Amino acid sequence: MSYTEVPELPEVETIARGLANAVAGKTIGSVTVTMRKIAVAPEGEVFEQALAGETIAGVGRRGKYVLFQLASGRRLAVHLRMTGRLIVQPVGYSEPYPYTHVRLAFSDGSSLCFADVRQFGRMRLLAADDPWDADGGVEPLSEGFTSEAFLSMLDGRRTPIKTFLLDQTRIAGVGNIYACEALWEAGIRPSRPSHKISRPARRRLHGAIRNVLNRSIEARGTSVDDYVDAEGLKGGFQNQLAVYGRLGEPCSRCGKPIVRTVIGQRGTWWCRGCQK
Repeated sequence: MSYTEVPELPEVETIARGLANAVAGKTIGSVTVTMRKIAVAPEGEVFEQALAGETIAGVGRRGKYVLFQLASGRRLAVHLRMTGRLIVQPVGYSEPYPYTHVRLAFSDGSSLCFADVRQFGRMRLLAADDPWDADGGVEPLSEGFTSEAFLSMLDGRRTPIKTFLLDQTRIAGVGNIYACEALWEAGIRPSRPSHKISRPARRRLHGAIRNVLNRSIEARGTSVDDYVDAEGLKGGFQNQLAVYGRLGEPCSRCGKPIVRTVIGQRGTWWCRGCQK
């Protein structure tokens, strides 16, 4: 069984790295938008006109967003939501990728298609000084996400630890898949109130979050349903998942069957045997 999830940090990081190699330095010759709600420009501007002529200086990531840095100082933030895809088409492709709603045609004849069968994804052109990510949490693979910082983040927090990990204003980029996997690796029950987790367990969880994210990036992300990278290729971390999507299968650590419960309106996979 597959479950549709919003691409999380490893998937978005993989896409951003692929796009950086494929489109950085290219100039946008023209822009085609076939679904207006998907492409948002600053008030008073037209998305197509504002982007045409821009050069892509680089591509990165912020939380679950792909972030295009433009030579003018402006940025283009893309949230893929559940089924969005950013696909690079080399020179010679006259037809856009299926379900393309925004197409950036580069001056060299190649193009970038933003396709989304469910139409939930968004592209947002940002002014250079737009503080659009001011409320975003700490990046879990950054130097700022230290063990001590994470320990203090949980003090006084009564929400279940699984819910806390999904709060993008606290930690940016961690979603359902990697919250489940990190909690299993750390041996922590997902419903446990955050402030009741011991300091040694908090340290284990801090390490588990970073470990799981890094391993998934190495495997080019998790493809449980719709995710593909900028080349249209699936990731490989789904073959390493310990609990997510494995309802009824034996836990690789203790042999007890994996269960699925709902925490914060999200399906949560875990092991009753070794997540205390």
